[in-house]
Amino acid sequence: MTAPAYPPKPSPGDRIAVISPGAGLPGLFPRPYELGLERLREEYGLEPVEYPATRRMGSTPRERADDIHAAFADPGIKAIMASIGGDDQITVLPFLDRELIRANPKPFFGMSDNTNLLAFLRATGIVAYHGASVMVELGRPGAMHPQTADSLRAALFTSGPYELRPAERWRDVDRDWADPATFDAEPETRPGTGWTWLNADRVVEGRSWGGCLEILGWLLMADREIAHDLTEYDGGVLLLETSEELPSATEVFRTVRNMGERGLLRRFSALLVGRPKTWSFEQPNSPEAAARYAADQREAVLSAMRAYAPNTMIVFDVDFGHTDPQLVIPYGGIVRVDGPARRITVTY
Repeated sequence: MTAPAYPPKPSPGDRIAVISPGAGLPGLFPRPYELGLERLREEYGLEPVEYPATRRMGSTPRERADDIHAAFADPGIKAIMASIGGDDQITVLPFLDRELIRANPKPFFGMSDNTNLLAFLRATGIVAYHGASVMVELGRPGAMHPQTADSLRAALFTSGPYELRPAERWRDVDRDWADPATFDAEPETRPGTGWTWLNADRVVEGRSWGGCLEILGWLLMADREIAHDLTEYDGGVLLLETSEELPSATEVFRTVRNMGERGLLRRFSALLVGRPKTWSFEQPNSPEAAARYAADQREAVLSAMRAYAPNTMIVFDVDFGHTDPQLVIPYGGIVRVDGPARRITVTY
């Protein structure tokens, strides 16, 4: 296993870059964005620094790449966080200067469409962090979820082991950012259901790779940031989670199946599957429909894994990705999955 390269961590009082590598949604929805910036300052003691494309919708891929380069190259910037995701960050990748970024490693936080940049950084030799965006997690109405806040604090400022724990309460139903009343109180949550373990008779410790399933599918189609020597992933921990676009079980199965056809699935010794988002404004599922959606997605993943990697240890409904709370997972860093003890520990 190649030793991961963790970049130096910031300290309270340092400057953190806030960029929009996917979409300049802070310009459309300033309320959650400003709330997220406020929490970066007041709860984490960091000073956010914005870039030209951070609040601008319609920025070109080159303009967004310029912001990424500026954030990594500035010695006064000690960490970088995405404002939110998007849907075309893959078009930014060809403009990135790998040597500039490799020479200036910094912790980067993001998820969803930022799976593109996470995969790029791992391939460049830099550990990044799957989770935390300014608008969603830090801009959560009422308050950050305590588990999200604690995980992010540990990932930002500490180095060493951190145990992930199942959410006591969670939610995936959103409220309209355009409605000021949304921010009057915390969102409603429901009791946690724990994690589900399969083939949990062993301990796996390895480097993570994966992310948002839809984005991984695009990277596979474009053949970008996927190691050609698949032994790079041997013994690792695969991360898979789905977005608010609510891909069908058929789409999920086909994407995971095609990862199997490429020879990827059998390389990983453990698979962590994020708790699926089951509600969106376009598809506001009832609780019953949401439960069916989640069950169908689980069976889709299981069907593909049975065919291509039947002995892999799997943990379902882990609290990362498009869910609340959202636990931060080091991307390319060390993840320990202890089946007999039913424990997941990451190294920040």
